Amino acid sequence: MATETEAGELLHQRGWRTAFTVTERVNAWAALVNVIERGYSDDIYEYTNDLYCRNWLHEAWVLLDEHIVQLWTPRIKALDDRYRAATDDDDGQALDQFHRLPGPDLWWWRRHPHILTGDLGRSLRSAGAIGTDPDAA
Repeated sequence: MATETEAGELLHQRGWRTAFTVTERVNAWAALVNVIERGYSDDIYEYTNDLYCRNWLHEAWVLLDEHIVQLWTPRIKALDDRYRAATDDDDGQALDQFHRLPGPDLWWWRRHPHILTGDLGRSLRSAGAIGTDPDAA
């Protein structure tokens, strides 16, 4: 099993743009979840790019030492729960119109935000997503 540094380097060698740390990717996931809860208004391409922080965590988890996994799992689970609460499961139908969906074990790709605002909201609604629109009030 790998240390955080070793996992980051290995994933970088596999194609990730840099040797991220668990802390960086957890913080990125937390920031994305926070924005989704308030209403993500950037465009669909920025959104799909942002979702990759969760992919990195998924890939790193099978590489990391058990004590690192045990240390971070409660935080990630809490963020995952918040993400699920702020999004709707549509089996990826809306996002699939803009980005090829990864495997079914990457469940966060099969959901879209409840709050559909800004560019992201317009794009997802055009693909059939249903949600609230604070801009329409």
